[in-house]
Amino acid sequence: MNSAQRSTVADRALTSQGTSSTGSSHAQTDGFSTMRAAIISLAGEIFTIELKSVREVFVVESITPVPGMPSGLVGVTNLRGTVIPLLDLRPMFALNADEPLQYAVVVKHGNWQVGILVDTVPEIRILSKNQFLPVPTGTGERTFPFMSKVVKLEDRLRGVLETAAVLSHFEGAG
Repeated sequence: MNSAQRSTVADRALTSQGTSSTGSSHAQTDGFSTMRAAIISLAGEIFTIELKSVREVFVVESITPVPGMPSGLVGVTNLRGTVIPLLDLRPMFALNADEPLQYAVVVKHGNWQVGILVDTVPEIRILSKNQFLPVPTGTGERTFPFMSKVVKLEDRLRGVLETAAVLSHFEGAG
């Protein structure tokens, strides 16, 4: 990775940690009518994660497989001396998992944190609460676990990952 890529990852990691003049993941324009979110890509599909759940973003240099890990947890990596379990959500969403993923978004819930593997470094956006809709039910062959709502982005409905549900599922599966 060249220095320009490292700088971009570092800049976006600082942004994803919630560093801003507002100091909150919700914009202060008119109460809680907007939400800051990280826009991530999994096998080309776009999802969002509420920014307050994101700790940081980093380049995954190596993955150490651990026998007996629950399905979806592909191994662990060392992040500045901390062992971070890595989660690949693509198989759970019936997405193509052939390509290796080079970035991870560390999300937290309580005392537990995990790196969700993603295609690209996330983009940070401010989303209006009126862009959110409940997850459609009975939508056919593909269902997306761990989502309680969808958001309209780029004229398409995109899933909002509920990090508490994701991490609670894997915390109990261990």
